[in-house]
Amino acid sequence: MSSIDNPHKEIVRLLDGNIRALSKLITLIESDPQVLTSVYPEIKDVSGRSHIVGITGPPGAGKSTLSSALASIIRDTGRTVAILACDPSSPFTGGSVLGDRIRMQSHYTDPGVFIRSISSRGSSGGLSISTYGITTLLDAFGFDMVLVETVGVGQTELDVMKISDTVIVVIVPESGDSIQAMKAGLMEIADIFVVNKSDRVGADRMVKDVRGALQLSDKHVVSLPPVLTTRADVGDGVPELLFEIDRIHSDHESYDSLAGHKAKKRLEALRSTTLLEIESTLDMILDEENPRANLEVMKLKKDVELGQIDPVSASRTLVNLIKNLE
Repeated sequence: MSSIDNPHKEIVRLLDGNIRALSKLITLIESDPQVLTSVYPEIKDVSGRSHIVGITGPPGAGKSTLSSALASIIRDTGRTVAILACDPSSPFTGGSVLGDRIRMQSHYTDPGVFIRSISSRGSSGGLSISTYGITTLLDAFGFDMVLVETVGVGQTELDVMKISDTVIVVIVPESGDSIQAMKAGLMEIADIFVVNKSDRVGADRMVKDVRGALQLSDKHVVSLPPVLTTRADVGDGVPELLFEIDRIHSDHESYDSLAGHKAKKRLEALRSTTLLEIESTLDMILDEENPRANLEVMKLKKDVELGQIDPVSASRTLVNLIKNLE
């Protein structure tokens, strides 16, 4: 199952606060997300304590710098924090480029901060399929807060809301025309908006544009998410951001809705993970290099390529063929 001889021993060490055991188990789940099946029964009773904060937004918004600055402020309050940075996959190796580790070097000597970069492995939702399992490990380890930074692929990053208790969308003054495009995606999932690099021209205008877009959204009828400005490179506005994160989390707890909130997140993770599993299975079935490729499936694929049958009708036929292959 793994390169670890005794996973149970590593789980026990994890629960005792051993950072090496945590790193080993993360590596194990990143290489094979199904390993969570064996790990979860032993950690589920101690999970659910960490505040998981998703940090998402378009490329170049300064998410890594903001995560690092936020970690510093969190540590000033005496809390521990883990940063899980989902890096773009290398087109050559499939591994992450690890850029976030380079940008967060100031935290390496702090035992209260744990930083891990993982590869997105081509996931279009901004998160790796292993992310849920890894955040569960970080939760079981006992970190007070877990910052999950997504890969930065724009409005397709909606997977972040499926594992996060609080979602932060980071944009910059130059985002301008992209606000309307974001409205159907990132604009709908945010608990907090951050206009980073606020020293640039247009920051105040961007704040007004975001608030205007939010007022038109049916999603935020009761109350509008706060829209904050930061300069993450120098720490401006970051304490105010942490205040809002804590306030929203406190509201969940005071309304006795945190357990229900986390239960909903687990169901959303079930749906997204299942879709990824189905997609992976479908890719394998349609792969002409697969030595066990089904001839009927290959013929159907060829008929679609040649225009002999429309893709909509073929999809229904393909589903029935897949059922018969089980």
